[in-house]
Amino acid sequence: MASLPLPMPRGHVIDRIAVVMPAHNEGEHLEAALLAVRRAADALRRIRPEIAVSVIVVLDSCTDESAGIAARWVAADRRFSALEVRFQSAGASREAGIRAAGIGAPRRRPPGERRTPPPWPGRTWLANTDADSRVPENWLVRQVEFAEAGADAVLGSVEPDPAGMDPELLRRWRERHPFEEDHPHVYGANFGVRASAYLAAGGFPKLAAHEDRSLVQSLRSRAFTVTATDSMRVLTSGRTQSRAPHGFGAYLRSLGRHRHSAAAE
Repeated sequence: MASLPLPMPRGHVIDRIAVVMPAHNEGEHLEAALLAVRRAADALRRIRPEIAVSVIVVLDSCTDESAGIAARWVAADRRFSALEVRFQSAGASREAGIRAAGIGAPRRRPPGERRTPPPWPGRTWLANTDADSRVPENWLVRQVEFAEAGADAVLGSVEPDPAGMDPELLRRWRERHPFEEDHPHVYGANFGVRASAYLAAGGFPKLAAHEDRSLVQSLRSRAFTVTATDSMRVLTSGRTQSRAPHGFGAYLRSLGRHRHSAAAE
């Protein structure tokens, strides 16, 4: 997908990005998800080496090999860190990862730990994805371009992975979600927001699902600039066994039920 021309920055320079990736028993997909994020971080470093990138994997109530996979990445790449929580909530996990990046309520520091000044929220960008998704190589580059052109939030597009997915279900999904600029959709797997706007809008609510939609609604109600684009499309799992009761997989499952109901009429 070709990059679109954007106006020059208007005082919205980004100097730090925190990537937050919640994971709940995603051992099957986590390795590929982290590899894709690393490629995106490396692509940004080649173009904008002055921008610091950190990646926080939030391991929420994991009982599979996800923690071990994350630990190997943390040991191999200093940009990666892992946080273990027990929320069973995508919204709470995202919010905890963002706090771990130094945005929002300060964490408790061990006695004797040196205090470092918090990052300036106006120059920090929060890039969100999921542990069952693979971001494109231009993912962070495009978000920085939009942010420095004045966007306070960027809504990327998502495509279900066709591997192992019912072709008719995939067709129905694409029919309802055409790939286009200024699309109306919100996906936690492909969502970026300026930290200052995130804080002003109240952050991610602690919901099991749709925490991304709630935050975007809050941003728009406060007249922040929200840009939707298909220029940094994320490939996500096409499974219908959803981790969240009302998440992406549950939506795909509902499309399948609708298809079978229509065929029976």
